This record gives sequence, C-alpha cells and structure tokens, in this order.
Amino acid sequence: MAAADPPELIVVADANALAQAAAERVLAQMSANSGRIAICLTGGSSPKKLYQLLGSDGWRGKIPWERVHWFIGDERFVPESDPLNNMAVARSTFLDRNAPPDHIHPIPTAVENPDESAAAYAHELQAFYGSEKLDPARPLFDLVLMGVGPDGHTASLFPGYPAVEETARWVVGVPKANVAPFVPRVSLTLPTLASCRAMLFEISGHDKQPILTRLLDGENLPALRARSNGETVWLVDRAALPEEIRGGR
Repeated sequence: MAAADPPELIVVADANALAQAAAERVLAQMSANSGRIAICLTGGSSPKKLYQLLGSDGWRGKIPWERVHWFIGDERFVPESDPLNNMAVARSTFLDRNAPPDHIHPIPTAVENPDESAAAYAHELQAFYGSEKLDPARPLFDLVLMGVGPDGHTASLFPGYPAVEETARWVVGVPKANVAPFVPRVSLTLPTLASCRAMLFEISGHDKQPILTRLLDGENLPALRARSNGETVWLVDRAALPEEIRGGR
C-alpha cells in the first residue's frame, strides 16, 4: 500500500504521558462523530496503560459507551480464557465494566482454525459496515489503535508473510507467528485497517529504539505500510526515540 503523506511523529516524555495523549486522541475521535462510533483496539503490551486510563474514574464518564462499538485488529488463536488473548485483556481491563456486551466484538477463537475465524470476523465487520466492499469515502472505523513489534510487524502482519500483501480479504488467518508467542493468529488486512478516520500507533520503551530507527529510515516493513486513509500518527515516548535524534527533541 502506498501512502501519500508520512505519519505524523509526536514525542512525549514517558509511558504515562503517552497513555494520556492517546486517551485524549481517543476521546477527540469520539467527539467528532455524533452517531455510531467504531474503535479498533490493539493487543500486546503497548496499550495496557491506555486501557487502564480509559477505565478509570476520571475518564470512563467521558466515553459515550452507548454509541461506541469495540473491535480488535488482531487476535492470538487461543481461547478467550487464555492470558494471551488480546480482547480478553481489553475486556478485563476496561470494557466489561463499562461497554454494553453487544458492543464488544471479539475475534472468535472457539472455531476450527484461524481461517474459519477470519471468515467469521470478516462477515461480522461487513454486517456492521453494511457492505462487502470498503468505500474510501466512508471509513469502517473512527480510530484504529496500532503497535509495532520488534521485527516491524503490526497487528499480526509479519514481514515477508503473504498476509501483508492481501488486498481482497478483510481478515486473514496467520498460521504461524514470526515472534513470540508462537501461536497462530487472525489479523485484519492493511486495506481494512486503512479504512479509518485516524490511525494511532503507540510506541513506547527503550526496547523499541532499534525498530523505530528502521521505520524512520523508511524500511519497507508492515508497520510503515500501515496507514489510515485519513490521519496517521506515531505517538512515541522519549525512551523509544533513537539516540541520534533524541538530543534534538
């Protein structure tokens, strides 16, 4: 996928400031839509502080829960009771206590295999959207949250894997992960993730310096190819910023 504009890079002080800035952007996207809202969550460690913040007393009252539907960009093909399940983490952290149950849309994993799961989730997304074809003028999501893996993957789209090149299907099964945990995955594809008003990457911690360096150098990795049809923002804390540019910020 080609992108007309580079992502906007925003640097904040630390992981707490990153969660705060991310929460403010989540609320801003919600406020911009007076109708039904769709948020696509992400898994991994990056969003945990954000999810804790959204579920806190100071923030949950700002969310129009009755209008928001919650999806997820990828899932590990493990039972919902498994600690590795991405949506289960989001549910236990903030969703189950606040969101209407039928507004939470997990990727199904109690099925035969990742391909069956992908087909089922694609059907659910298309039913929500009201079409089997995405219209660039009518985004599927208001906001897509994203993270970056140490190999440059995002969602469960790994470098060199066929899923990265998928343009027809909305969701795909990924038989084997490129990084731990080495379990099968299910992932939205790049065109599906791009169908949003805004895409927000959270990139935090010293261990993200090497991959952020590669991304800033323009290496053709999935995380660089993932762009919104609207706005794409990389929200980065100073610990993740490469040493050679940290001094100037």
